[in-house]
Amino acid sequence: MGKLVVLTVLGASLALIGERLLTFRERITTSREIKSIEPQNCYLIEGLENGSEDIDILPSGLAFISTGLKYPGMPNFAPDKPGRIFLMDLNEQNPKAQALEISDGFDKESLNPHGISTFIDKDNTVYLYVVNHPHMGSTVEIFKFEEQQRSLVHLKTIKHELLKSVNDIVALGPEQFYATRDHYFTSYFLVLLELIMDFHWTYVLFYSPREVKVVAQGFSSANGITVSLNQKYVYVADVTAKNIHIMEKHDNWDLTQVKVIHLGTLVDNLTIDPATGDILAGCHPNPMKLLNYNPEDPPGSEVLRIQDVLSDKPRVNTLYANNGSVLQASTVASVYHGIMLIGTVFHKALYCEL
Repeated sequence: MGKLVVLTVLGASLALIGERLLTFRERITTSREIKSIEPQNCYLIEGLENGSEDIDILPSGLAFISTGLKYPGMPNFAPDKPGRIFLMDLNEQNPKAQALEISDGFDKESLNPHGISTFIDKDNTVYLYVVNHPHMGSTVEIFKFEEQQRSLVHLKTIKHELLKSVNDIVALGPEQFYATRDHYFTSYFLVLLELIMDFHWTYVLFYSPREVKVVAQGFSSANGITVSLNQKYVYVADVTAKNIHIMEKHDNWDLTQVKVIHLGTLVDNLTIDPATGDILAGCHPNPMKLLNYNPEDPPGSEVLRIQDVLSDKPRVNTLYANNGSVLQASTVASVYHGIMLIGTVFHKALYCEL
């Protein structure tokens, strides 16, 4: 009897793993033909050669760009160089990317920046929040931006047991932010198992000096996060589920789901068009090419605009699409006064006039 039970459980387990493996293969190997959609006036940004994973643009037109991300399973063209934060002034005639100096007291060699977010205080002080992966861990670094010196002053490193495998961040106040956890496990083998089994164990957390808590959970792989212009809604990209969750934000910082927008492509970082409130999503149309990188057949790039987010029928249109011949593995797009910057996991960055 005991052997029968063991065999039954084993058989059911193998059947479940087989079913999940087939589903994962279908989800990851699905690769769409990319029809090129490119604004006429686009050029690669000089100096950004090793990724531009996240971009945040201030209302003044100053754009912060995180570069040099080292992420398990992803290519990196400069593995021995630390990450950097670059700045571009989009008000200039021919804006250039400039690496920001970081104050002493911060271990610059350990900078491995992922998602970033800016916060402007009441006295107009600009703070930059950076998801960092020093030695493949996860911290949030808070910097003060010194505009005249074009530098960052390190203020604080935030660590917490819930800040594991952090992907992206959106700052909403002094030391107040939401952050996404994209994997439950941290070892590469277990992450692969998690992706195959699709456990839906990842979450969004809220952090403040007084309280740290999970405010939304059940995501396949919570990735990009941003907030609506009126700060009533939070938008969360579930990358492997290929969708965006529209969440209502409550006074106690909890989030409740309003709806899910399915996009049929791997959704990475999200930003908001400050003029319209539309969501811009950096996407990966070729998942397998991203995971199994071949420079002769690279992963493409795709940027979507989602309009009328709260309506019954949101409108989705493509702002940019390329098969990888110009830009590989797009992660983010951010706009300012008719200018769009597109970033990537490990490749270059693109400047476009819309």
